[in-house]
Amino acid sequence: MRIEYDIKLGFKDVMIRPKRSTLKSRAEVNLERDFKFLHSPFLWTGIPIMAANMDTVGTFEMARALAEKKLFTAIHKHYSMKDWNVFSKNKPLDIENYIAVSTGISKNDSELLAEIFKQHPYLKFICIDVANGYSEHFAKFVKRTRDRYPDKVIIAGNVVTGEMVEELLLSGADIVKVGIGPGSVCTTRIKTGVGYPQLSAIIECADAAHGLGGQIISDGGCAIPGDIAKAFGAGADFVMLGGMLAGHTESGGDIIEKEGKPYRKFYGMSSSTAMDKHVGGVAEYRASEGKTVEVPYKGDVEATVQDILGGLRSTCTYVGAQRLKELTKRTTFIRVNEQENRVYSE
Repeated sequence: MRIEYDIKLGFKDVMIRPKRSTLKSRAEVNLERDFKFLHSPFLWTGIPIMAANMDTVGTFEMARALAEKKLFTAIHKHYSMKDWNVFSKNKPLDIENYIAVSTGISKNDSELLAEIFKQHPYLKFICIDVANGYSEHFAKFVKRTRDRYPDKVIIAGNVVTGEMVEELLLSGADIVKVGIGPGSVCTTRIKTGVGYPQLSAIIECADAAHGLGGQIISDGGCAIPGDIAKAFGAGADFVMLGGMLAGHTESGGDIIEKEGKPYRKFYGMSSSTAMDKHVGGVAEYRASEGKTVEVPYKGDVEATVQDILGGLRSTCTYVGAQRLKELTKRTTFIRVNEQENRVYSE
């Protein structure tokens, strides 16, 4: 047993200090990024915000809406081959640049992934997603996937430490997903005691990834637009959102009416709700590590996207970053004990 005494930070522990800026308007800020990848030859341009690969967020409907704004969606892995065929018949132009096919590491997952790429070779991104990316088996699976799909962009995770980011990049991943336990419907930290404060995880993992020419995704922990700005300021290349994109017209999840108001179910993919739905229940050797909540219906996702992008542009003007790429270089975090005046908070 050992103890690390350095304090690790989450989004609530810091704020971004403003700096002198020559920008006259938020309209001058460019949020698009251009990325080259460590292994794949594909060049990507877009706004690096992602819908999470949850079946209540990462839907085909969400992908269509976000792709119009050049935002990305990791499509959840529970769509059937028939679902993919229907989607592909009516796919928007260039949507292959803004979606990833998600997969687990089981034999059935691999077979479905192979069939999807066989029938739809235009797809460019793979998201290999497990709750615990620290197993040796996972790194070997990433390597086999790279060998099988040498030209695809491979996203792999989740991890929270620099050495494992390096391991996954060297095994064939282009982008590593960072985050254990910060999600709004994740209970891993409660059930296991395992995790890592998200801001510190981003800082440490980004440093490791960028040293090898890879990228990271900050996955989880963003509750408000300011958290997204902090994630980018800390060095994240992409930011993945779950709860902030739940509850919309384009989101999955059952619609429930309570006291005359509509709600949509939102749940973690390790919750009993998800496991009952997709694998026949929680296996006897494990525990549920997610919760199920009812999110007030928010309407079309376009208004939420505008709010997020508007907030991010405003952050950039406060620190003088004309491009999103410059934000991390212009960011100075200050430790704080308070974030906002909550007199009129609900």
